[in-house]
Amino acid sequence: MWNYALRRLVYMFVTLWVLSFVVFVIIQLPPGDYLSSYIASRQAQGDSFDDAAIAALRRQYGLDGPFIYQYWKWITNFLQGDMGRSFEWNQPVTTLLGERLPLTVVLSVSTLVLTYAIAIPIGVYSALKQYSIGDYVFSTIGFIGLAIPNFMLALILMYLFFKYFGLSVGGLFSDEYATAPWSLAKVGDLINHLWIPMIVIGTAGTAGLIRIMRGSLLDELGKQYVVTARAKGVRERRLIFRYPVRIAINPIVSTIGWQLPNIVSGETIVAIVLSLPTTGPLLFRALLSQDMYLAGSIVLMLGVLTLIGTFISDVLLVIVDPRISFEKKAQ
Repeated sequence: MWNYALRRLVYMFVTLWVLSFVVFVIIQLPPGDYLSSYIASRQAQGDSFDDAAIAALRRQYGLDGPFIYQYWKWITNFLQGDMGRSFEWNQPVTTLLGERLPLTVVLSVSTLVLTYAIAIPIGVYSALKQYSIGDYVFSTIGFIGLAIPNFMLALILMYLFFKYFGLSVGGLFSDEYATAPWSLAKVGDLINHLWIPMIVIGTAGTAGLIRIMRGSLLDELGKQYVVTARAKGVRERRLIFRYPVRIAINPIVSTIGWQLPNIVSGETIVAIVLSLPTTGPLLFRALLSQDMYLAGSIVLMLGVLTLIGTFISDVLLVIVDPRISFEKKAQ
């Protein structure tokens, strides 16, 4: 197990290097760059730029070298903790991410925990009580959750809360705590505001995981080892939770690597609708303005989350299902 974990860590660093290069290529694929858009907007306002001024600006923004030079400069600085400078915000990328990344992590992890805490028990219940009223109710709610886009659900909740309760569900803080220093009162205010974004962002994922858990457990319940265990008199609760549930949960555990980046990137439109100070709207603006250092850093962060999530999934699979082994067996 430890040898496998060490090999995976080495592979992760190699994958991250390749991923960083691909990210930088993709970010630069659109024609032009931030400086071109900046000069065009200034010229539209009546300003003029000669060749010397444009060259000076390119040197200032680090766009005066070839592609490989720009990439090498970015990745070497990145490894030293310097992610570059945001063109649009005129601030270090680390500063911008430092302000929004902690809130994004809190929202993402909270949503992930809520999603699994709801989906797994409901999936088990629906499989054990197949075709019951509860199964039909949860299935219907699940299909509705899959069908309604997250941003539409956010708009519906905003309307309902404002019309019937006079409350605004936008943002993660009340007005008096938005710019206040951190304190226990501000943490409590954050917790009170987390529920709506967690429900909105986690609805589709919860509905999908319920269907996966239900289908996997139904497959296991029909297998011969379950029938044999029942015939031998094994207690139903012990049988269900010790064997079929542990095996049926494998597909859910293996998708943790996808859930982490999906939650961070998938909340972009919801964050815009609900005015959430997370990295989603920041990435959206960076892509529109071709702010390559900011956009590249966030996209690379999503890749890191995918690798970390996949690693966690593999480790949890070994813990959940002892039959799985990633070590090479002796011949």
